[in-house]
Amino acid sequence: MRSYRIEQFGGPEGLTAGQEPVPLPGAGQVLVRIRASSMNFRDMAILAGWYPLPVKPGVVPLSDAAGEVEAVGSGVSRFKVGDRVVNSFFPNWFGGTFNSMPQQYVVDQDGWLTEYKIVDAEALVALPEHLSFEEAATLPCAGVTAWSALAGVGAGDTVLTQGTGGVSLFAVQLAKALGARVIATTSSTEKADRLLALGADHVIDYRATPDWGSKARELSNGKGVDRVVEVGGPDTLGQSIKAVALGGQVALVGVLAGVAGNIDFMSMFMSQASFRPVAVGSRRDLEDMIRVIAQHNIRPVIDSTYAFDDIKAAWVHFSERKLFGKVVIRH
Repeated sequence: MRSYRIEQFGGPEGLTAGQEPVPLPGAGQVLVRIRASSMNFRDMAILAGWYPLPVKPGVVPLSDAAGEVEAVGSGVSRFKVGDRVVNSFFPNWFGGTFNSMPQQYVVDQDGWLTEYKIVDAEALVALPEHLSFEEAATLPCAGVTAWSALAGVGAGDTVLTQGTGGVSLFAVQLAKALGARVIATTSSTEKADRLLALGADHVIDYRATPDWGSKARELSNGKGVDRVVEVGGPDTLGQSIKAVALGGQVALVGVLAGVAGNIDFMSMFMSQASFRPVAVGSRRDLEDMIRVIAQHNIRPVIDSTYAFDDIKAAWVHFSERKLFGKVVIRH
C-alpha cells in the first residue's frame, strides 16, 4: 500500500510517499480500505510545526477519512466486510464529558493519508447511505465540531457563523436543520450568494462592515444572537461579544484569524454570555450528528477534490484559505 509520512516539518515539501505492507487486523480490529480523506486547519498547523501538542516525525498525517471494511479481526461484531465506515476524530472517546485528553490521530497514532489502515472497530461509525466517501470524509472533525458548537440550539434561536470554511458551512446547515435562524459573515458577494443558497437567512460582508458584530445584533432585533460559532480567535472575538445576546453563548472553535489580539475582559463580563471551548466531539456526537444529516438529507459542501498523488497541490490550495467548504483527497 502507499502511505504519506511527515519526514520534516515546515510545509508540504516535508511529505514523502512510500510503499508499505498492508497490515492484518488483530482481535477487535478492522482493516479499512480508505477511499477518501479530508483536510482541516489542524493539519496545516501540524505540518507547519506549531500544533500545541507534540508530533513526531515519520507519522502519517490527516485525522479524517471514510472507506470500506476490507477485513475484520476476531471478536468483531460491530462491522462486516464491505461495510462503509467513517472514523471518529478521537479513537477512544466514545461519549460523556471531556475531562481527560483522549488519543488523537497523528499525535498518538498514525493518521489516515494512506490506502489501508488498521483501527479498533469501536472507533468507527457507519456511513449515511446518501453520502459518498468523499462527502463522508468531511464529517469527523469539521462536522462534529460544528455539531458540538451548536449543542443546545433549538427552534427559534439565532446563530452567527463566520466565513466559509468547513466548520462554518456545517454550522449553517445543521443550525437550519435544528430550526434556528442563521446570520453568516463572509468577504464577497459571490460567497454571500452561496451562503444564502445554503440556507443562511442574512449575510454580512465583514470587509464592507467591519463592525459586523453590531450589525448582527441589529439583524436580531437588537437582542443579539443566541449562539456564536467563533472560528476566528482573538482577532474576531471582540465582534462576537458585540453580537451575542445577554446570557447567550460563544462557542470557541478555532483561531483561523491568528492567535494575536487583545480581549476586553469588561466586554466579556458585561455580556453575561458563556464562552465554551469546543474540542470536536465523541463517537456519540458523530453518531447523533449523522442521524440528523441522514434525516434532513444534508450533503457536506466540498470546495475541491484532489487525487492521492496530488496531496502537495491540495496542501498548497488549502493553505491559501480561499475556500468554500472542504478540501478532499480521493484515495
